[in-house]
Amino acid sequence: MRILSGIQPSGNLHLGNYFGAMRPCIELQDKGDVFLFIANYHALTSHPEPELLRERVRGVAVDFLACGIDPEKTVFFKQTDLMEVCELTWILACQTTVGQLERCHSYKDKIAQGLTPNHGLFTYPVLMAADILLYQSNVVPVGKDQKQHLEVTRDLANRFNNNFGETFVMPEPHIQENVAVVPGIDGRKMSKSYENIIELFGGKKQTRKKFMKIVTDSTSLEDPKDPDSCNVFALYSLFANDEELAQMRQNYQGGNYGFGHAKQAAFEKFWDYFEPMREKREYYIQNPDIVDDILADGARRAKVVADETMEKVRIAVGLK
Repeated sequence: MRILSGIQPSGNLHLGNYFGAMRPCIELQDKGDVFLFIANYHALTSHPEPELLRERVRGVAVDFLACGIDPEKTVFFKQTDLMEVCELTWILACQTTVGQLERCHSYKDKIAQGLTPNHGLFTYPVLMAADILLYQSNVVPVGKDQKQHLEVTRDLANRFNNNFGETFVMPEPHIQENVAVVPGIDGRKMSKSYENIIELFGGKKQTRKKFMKIVTDSTSLEDPKDPDSCNVFALYSLFANDEELAQMRQNYQGGNYGFGHAKQAAFEKFWDYFEPMREKREYYIQNPDIVDDILADGARRAKVVADETMEKVRIAVGLK
């Protein structure tokens, strides 16, 4: 079973990224043949500065390796290291109707927000389809917001297979229903767009300040508090074991325990949890050639599959 996932280099990774995408991907490494790519072509739709984009690609690679991606188990590579994905995107675009793309929720949502659309944003689902179909992916982990794009991929695969013969594997979505929703420091879902994130690898003093800014209610120190409605407790629960969680719940309900105490405890659990990853990350930062070699090897392994797919595609459509 081949499992494919991609991550956009859109900035420093945060707790929501870790529990929503990184950890599930790491856990899948023992369940199949995992392909993981850094989607730097997709990132161009938002016009990042060139040097910033390069830095973000490097940052994503280092962070994923630090958090547990094993290059022996996972084919880890940059999207742009395989030009075949652009060729396949054009071929699939010729099988895609304008109406199908206009109905995509993500595109319509961005238009509703007043964003001026570019061609890349409009055809984003076709590039995503090429990412998936090029590597003959069986399973694609996606959040609910990406489910429609995977349906577009399945539709294009089915249309191509019907028109030109069986060429692509039909990918199945793996909807991550039980992924923790990580609250940001303002209580909304943690997101860069809300500017409410806690970065995975920020400085200690800076990160503690973020925890101390987490929004809570006005319950006084002496009074009992409801842990199930508290953002601090929700963050603490991501890292604590059952015994620690039970003790924290007791602290909340017993009174004479302030939110400041809970914030400090949550920060300490966070800091301890990521300590081994910080050390590993520092190793990769100090050894950039190792990161380059890992990505180059991943691209080489991915290209073997891409070449096989494109040979079939070119013959099927009459280009060869």
